[in-house]
Amino acid sequence: LESISFCGDAALVEKLNNKLAVYAWSRDLTNQTPAELYPLKLAQLATNYITNLAPAQVSSRLIQGEVLKEQQWMGIYNVGKGSVHEPCLLELDFNPTNDENAPVAACLVGKGITFDSGGYSIKPSAGMFDMKCDMGGAAVVAGALALAIKQGLTQRVKLYLCCAENMISNNAYKLGDIITYKNGVTCEVANTDAEGRLVLADGLMAASENNPSLIIDAATLTGAAVMATGGDYTALFSLDSNAVNKAQSAAQNTAEPLWQFPLEPWHKDKCSSVFADTANSRTQKGGGAGGASNAAGFLSRFVENNGAGWLHFDLAAAYNASDSGLWAAGATGLGIATIAQLIQQLPDNN
Repeated sequence: LESISFCGDAALVEKLNNKLAVYAWSRDLTNQTPAELYPLKLAQLATNYITNLAPAQVSSRLIQGEVLKEQQWMGIYNVGKGSVHEPCLLELDFNPTNDENAPVAACLVGKGITFDSGGYSIKPSAGMFDMKCDMGGAAVVAGALALAIKQGLTQRVKLYLCCAENMISNNAYKLGDIITYKNGVTCEVANTDAEGRLVLADGLMAASENNPSLIIDAATLTGAAVMATGGDYTALFSLDSNAVNKAQSAAQNTAEPLWQFPLEPWHKDKCSSVFADTANSRTQKGGGAGGASNAAGFLSRFVENNGAGWLHFDLAAAYNASDSGLWAAGATGLGIATIAQLIQQLPDNN
């Protein structure tokens, strides 16, 4: 992949080479084996890569293990506590002005499940085989920030990676457990294999604390989105029609296939619980009808301002189990260019 050479206008060649390098990094990260890539390693590699692009403008903070519980990041903590590899929440701050009071224009949130066994709602072998790719959302948003920096990003952007390994052990979270989130929302665990939305909830709350004009999360979240798109499109969800229009325009400009799926405020109530405010899914296979929209509805509980400025990318096209006429087997990186363009087009708030 990296042996490709471009010719023509120097500025265009530089832009293409930047894109090639970032996609190669993101795809390689996603293709690493579960033994190679565990939560803290994922956070470390993303931090190193982005910091090296702008050492004087990047700072980071890592919250891991029991400290997650102490600081009430309960989704990441519960999903990851059953693994010998500690879960963590990475906050990476790209601040080109170096003014600590500069407004945060956008936040990117990525699902970083480095391996997903399904937990006690265990996946069959065929469904578990490619689950090294379940951190694809983290690789995409980290890649998007890297590409935007390479292309001259001038706005302050924060990156949140929600990293955990979803395993079975004597300490793993269980069906029927109730998670109380930092914002007071209680969630009954109806399916331990619906873990991505549980960790993203923490990242979305952390992002919302910055009051940015744009929050984008990306995740290999639901099989329902893959079934609906055939694995060829990224599924887009939002409660903000203006943000949707910008995302669709960016996707068209970057030639990345994107399709809007249904999401309304009432989708947050589609996974009911008699013991908590919500469940994380339904007990039916795949979460039942409308599973991808219901997952997005769950996430909508954790963003401020009724979802204004929030975009959820369900990365149905992030990974291919086998090669095709378009792609080699493995990660694609789809979504990187779209998200990079969205954050580069932010209005100047300084």
